[in-house]
Amino acid sequence: MKRVAVLYGGISAEREVSLNSGAQCIAALREAGYAVTPIDATADLGALIAALQAARPEVVFNTLHGRFGEDGCIQGVLDWLQLPYTGSGLRASAMAMDKVAAKAVFAAAGLPVADHRLLTPPELAAADPFPRPYVLKPVSEGSSVGVHILRGGDNRRAEIAQGWKFGPAILAEPFIPGRELTVAVMRDRALTVTEITTALAFYDYEAKYAAGGSRHLLPAPIHAAAAAEAMRVAVAAHQALGCRGVSRADFRYDDTQSEPGRVVLLEVNTQPGMTATSLVPEQAAHCGIGFPQLCAWMVEHAAHGP
Repeated sequence: MKRVAVLYGGISAEREVSLNSGAQCIAALREAGYAVTPIDATADLGALIAALQAARPEVVFNTLHGRFGEDGCIQGVLDWLQLPYTGSGLRASAMAMDKVAAKAVFAAAGLPVADHRLLTPPELAAADPFPRPYVLKPVSEGSSVGVHILRGGDNRRAEIAQGWKFGPAILAEPFIPGRELTVAVMRDRALTVTEITTALAFYDYEAKYAAGGSRHLLPAPIHAAAAAEAMRVAVAAHQALGCRGVSRADFRYDDTQSEPGRVVLLEVNTQPGMTATSLVPEQAAHCGIGFPQLCAWMVEHAAHGP
């Protein structure tokens, strides 16, 4: 029976999501026949390393989200310990988490990305970076933490600038009208396309994780050519970053003028959510891959190194 340590919790803004993901993966892995040791990753790195050494896992199943969990930090620790782990390695994780670095990689690979500007908070306070509506994002956060959409008549610009707490730079992008799409990738296979709808202002943290916050339509009811393009770009982005295992690419799909419209790649998530409302398990199930089977596949494709 293979020994698997599941890392969950963490110290990012997404700790609660990670605890949920981890709990469900622990149950699924036990159902799949693995000997599982849960490890709550706190700010005490020494305690985390000691727990891993005591557990002597053959594989580490990483369900940490956000900073320190999917930005290459924990991947570097596991590389140092020579422990195989699920998901992408240090280099791909770090590049994917840095939205500006990832955009550069995607653009070099010829993939469709949105225009952007990097601003300081004083620059944002002084003027709009784009005609409204536009989007403001942290450079290195996940789950829509810190994301704002500024539309006409919205007077929050100075307030957002003054209260910015996500590093020295703010990433600004033009708002792309249309629909929200996502595609899960397992190694070199795109699973399907999901359209995400929400009654909230946009697909924010609450929409992603609160019960009833969003609705997932799969396969997405979109033009066949657009679906094929989203799946192609998702695999190409996964490969361009050098991802391993499972990733999830997020898109905006602008079909407001005509079909098939245009698909724009927003980002790649190297540690996609594994909760009851998460998109990757849902797409896998649509393709006939049950949750325990998905978790087992991730364990069997674990590795360490770049």
